[in-house]
Amino acid sequence: MPDEIVNRVAQSDLITFNLEDYYPQGTRVVLDIKDWLYEGFILREKEFRSYVNAHDWTQYQDAYVAMSCSTDAIVPGWAYMLIVTKLQPYAKQVVEGNLELLETMLYRSIIENLEVTEFKDRPVIIKGCSTLPVPPNAYLMAVRKLQPVAKSIMYGEACSSVPLYKRK
Repeated sequence: MPDEIVNRVAQSDLITFNLEDYYPQGTRVVLDIKDWLYEGFILREKEFRSYVNAHDWTQYQDAYVAMSCSTDAIVPGWAYMLIVTKLQPYAKQVVEGNLELLETMLYRSIIENLEVTEFKDRPVIIKGCSTLPVPPNAYLMAVRKLQPVAKSIMYGEACSSVPLYKRK
């Protein structure tokens, strides 16, 4: 009888931690306020408030919103705060910044609240490739969350992983 091929990865205690499994579903929207500024650069309070009040905020229902200004305008902090008061009843999350910052903030909240007892004293591999927009900082947060409990942490795929940490 020929030698049987044994899948040692399947037989190991190795747990794969895939950040995509925690990706929050929902629409991502960039709200660029440049068109609410005079010539795209100057915030005139009365005009700005008119734009804010006339805007259809219901379109952000259950969305994740990244507010920004794509011009080099200096936007006072109260302007974004005013917008948040309108988004509050509709949006799931709002940040001032780009989509990567939005994704980072979402993952921060998820990872901070993640129960990690299943990883206690086990070798963990953090899956590297993703098809969803997992921000680079989410991988760093995952290592910080898992290191106090995991026996070891690797990165990549089981067939070609990079060792990152091993408890002594």
